[in-house]
Amino acid sequence: MNIAFFSTQKYELSFFEQSTRDYRDIKITYFEQALSEQTAILASGFDAICVFVNDKVNATVIEQLASQGINTILLRCAGFNNVDLPAAKAHKIKVLRVPAYSPEAVAEHCIALMLTLSRKTHKAYNRVREDNFDLNGLLGFNLHNKTVGIVGCGKIGLALCNILNGFGANVLVCDPYAQPGNYTITDINTLLSESDVISLHCPLTEQTHHLINDEAFSKMKTGVMLINTSRGALLDSSACISALKTKKLGYLGLDVYEQESELFFKNHSDEINQDDIFSRLVSFKNVLVTGHQGFFTQEALTEIANTTIQNALEVNEGKSFTNEVL
Repeated sequence: MNIAFFSTQKYELSFFEQSTRDYRDIKITYFEQALSEQTAILASGFDAICVFVNDKVNATVIEQLASQGINTILLRCAGFNNVDLPAAKAHKIKVLRVPAYSPEAVAEHCIALMLTLSRKTHKAYNRVREDNFDLNGLLGFNLHNKTVGIVGCGKIGLALCNILNGFGANVLVCDPYAQPGNYTITDINTLLSESDVISLHCPLTEQTHHLINDEAFSKMKTGVMLINTSRGALLDSSACISALKTKKLGYLGLDVYEQESELFFKNHSDEINQDDIFSRLVSFKNVLVTGHQGFFTQEALTEIANTTIQNALEVNEGKSFTNEVL
């Protein structure tokens, strides 16, 4: 199987080279370009493509891929909202993903965001480097005994529950498929109104698009902390800015952003940022943004590479598909 690998990052190469070392039937050609209507032609002559979260796999792209003989789309990520599944089905293109890759990696990153914001360690780091040891302005709060609401309790949400229980937090969960566990299952309105910290871990669907909007903020406690390491479009960014300005939103930690495909995974340090909403968000001193690095651990990258290659082998060998989306 010849695979066209889009949106290649240098950090991925060693992991995929290791995972394909014993499989001569799998050949990967790496492209730095993201998949789009303009770059889909690069897939000509390949059997499959491999894409990441911000590659565009819309109906137009899928039609182009099908005309070039592509029969498989391999997602080296869990989410598949960037793939037009009806179009893929119409063209009989198989879609496989990596459903879980070290849920602890993302859960631990959530905790890193929470603690950095609550204890202001990022500000302390900068102060000490300038020989400023003044504690004024660095007052934080404990996670112990705080109520933390988790929206979506899949593998990542469960991993976060376990960590928060270690902190002694009171954990609320809103998920229609949640099973009884070391948390309290509740509805979304109760979670929004009672939580001191809210962390999002649900998929992006038509129902969850802009789940956190002006109405949702109106139900929250004043000074609430909000963490999003799931999908950027779960948040209405303009509503977040309004909530920050009124201090309804006291802390905001983002590892994802609705328009991140134009920003993340690239070095823009020599450019002028044209995204006014993003620029406004990061101007707030109580906002912390990381560039979609929640997954970025050695363990997670190893799992992503191994699962992606196993998915490719199952297709190549005509076996049943363990991680088929479509």
